[in-house]
Amino acid sequence: MSDSVETAAEGKTIEQSRIHLSQLMGPQDANHVGNVHGGVIMKMVDEAGALAAMRHAQSLCVTVAIDSMTFIEPIYVGYVVTVEASLTYAGKTSMEARVEVVAENPLTGDKSHTNTAYVVYVALDGQGKPRRIPPLLASNPEEEADMAEAQERQAYRKQQRQRESTRRIRLKR
Repeated sequence: MSDSVETAAEGKTIEQSRIHLSQLMGPQDANHVGNVHGGVIMKMVDEAGALAAMRHAQSLCVTVAIDSMTFIEPIYVGYVVTVEASLTYAGKTSMEARVEVVAENPLTGDKSHTNTAYVVYVALDGQGKPRRIPPLLASNPEEEADMAEAQERQAYRKQQRQRESTRRIRLKR
């Protein structure tokens, strides 16, 4: 049996999905008040989360939900933004990635945590249909706790989808 087949059957660790992306923020990234535009950060978050999901699934993945995106502090032009993403949940075809955003003033070395987002992806097969993914394995008690919290978020998302589906049915009548 090949290594990739064994890994898929046995699962993958959170660390195996971890990705870091960094980018210097320039004038093209600024909004009308001179801070980095939130949409630029949202794109970086989605790209990092998608890469973590693709590493885990070893297939293309699409975004299906972003739980929240709260901007705690502004990010300024000239800062280096680093996003770190890793999986916290893996179901049959869907995955949740936690994405942390840190802004660094490269002149002073000062860093600040500016965002945390939870983004959900679905793995796709060659025909664009959802495909099964390997289970996610915790390596320590902290990761086990993170995965338990992610399971609760996933259950809540399913409840929300059911409510929205019921609401749409009512509106069609």
